[in-house]
Amino acid sequence: MNNKAFQECYPDDLSHCYGCGVNNPEGHHLKSYWHNQQTIARFTPESYHTAITGFVYGGLIASLIDCHGTGSAAAMAFRNEERTMDTLPAIRFVTGALNVSYLTPTPQGVELELIGSFIEVKERKIIVDIIVSADSVICAKGTVIAVKMPQSMALKQ
Repeated sequence: MNNKAFQECYPDDLSHCYGCGVNNPEGHHLKSYWHNQQTIARFTPESYHTAITGFVYGGLIASLIDCHGTGSAAAMAFRNEERTMDTLPAIRFVTGALNVSYLTPTPQGVELELIGSFIEVKERKIIVDIIVSADSVICAKGTVIAVKMPQSMALKQ
């Protein structure tokens, strides 16, 4: 596993995402890495990420899938351009569609593992399937259709 997370390579003006932005003090700070030809992230929910006592809120699962998917898409785009993620111009992706299936309740107090696999890779659209597991039990699956971030979303200087 690489030592630097994808999200740690985003320029400051693109690092405020609630799910993964290093510059968002209230966010999840999800960190994604290459793991062979797939991507991996780990996250331990806090006690306040509760749906029903003892189980994780489904919205958290969806947001983790979302951010791991768009981060994975950016990493793949950089890989296809044969450059590292900390080089400019930045490449960022946003969510065009998100589909989540909850397979079994996700237990609280357990580290979650997200594994991303690439289904389709094009210049402006990348589709990533993500499996979320807790203690090696698959709890949720999601598909992220990530689209290249439009220039209109870039922070105005």
